[in-house]
Amino acid sequence: MIVAGIQRTSTIDFPGTLSCVLFTRGCDMDCFYCHNRDLIGPGDFLPTAEVDAFLEKRRGLLEGVVVSGGEPTLQPDLREFLQKLRGMDYRIKLDTNGRDPSLVLSLLEDMLLDYVAVDFKAPQEKYAAVCAAPGGYDSALTLIRSLSERNAAFEARTTLYPGLTAGELLSLAGKLPLLPRYRLNFFRMPEHSRAKDQITLARHTLTPAEIRAVEPELRRAQPNLIF
Repeated sequence: MIVAGIQRTSTIDFPGTLSCVLFTRGCDMDCFYCHNRDLIGPGDFLPTAEVDAFLEKRRGLLEGVVVSGGEPTLQPDLREFLQKLRGMDYRIKLDTNGRDPSLVLSLLEDMLLDYVAVDFKAPQEKYAAVCAAPGGYDSALTLIRSLSERNAAFEARTTLYPGLTAGELLSLAGKLPLLPRYRLNFFRMPEHSRAKDQITLARHTLTPAEIRAVEPELRRAQPNLIF
């Protein structure tokens, strides 16, 4: 596992679970609003022994581990790493962009995941432009539907990126099955961004007041809405 960073303690990333967050390096998307841009490509990473020592030291103190990124499903030894976490009695949450549904479902069937968060990023016609990756909409929706059919513990989440309209958000919510949790993340300007994205990043972003204005409609589609 190529782990580029660790958040040592979190009370919000894994619902109901005191956890740490491991940030893996590498992503097969390049969203213009990405907050972890330094993780997309090659770069520095933590020695495996350092990661293992941290996890061993926090056994009994932390309940869970969030495997985030980057995109964790790109890691060729993800399964083996999750098995190691299981052997250390950690609960496991996976954050994913949903581009590899079969892998995520396989890990779930093998009892290596306790919770999954799937990013449902944009309307279908805008997915490629927002994420710089074709096919992401269909795969994410396939994974979300499959998790729902299995009654898995999971959530879908959408970042209210610059340019996303209230109408588009309502359409997104309506495309999803009834979710156990649908989380909206308000946009924050990333610390690092590309010069070519500055115009796009300056577009209007939905505010809390604008979300509250359409909240009744959103909740008709997704009663378990969180924002």
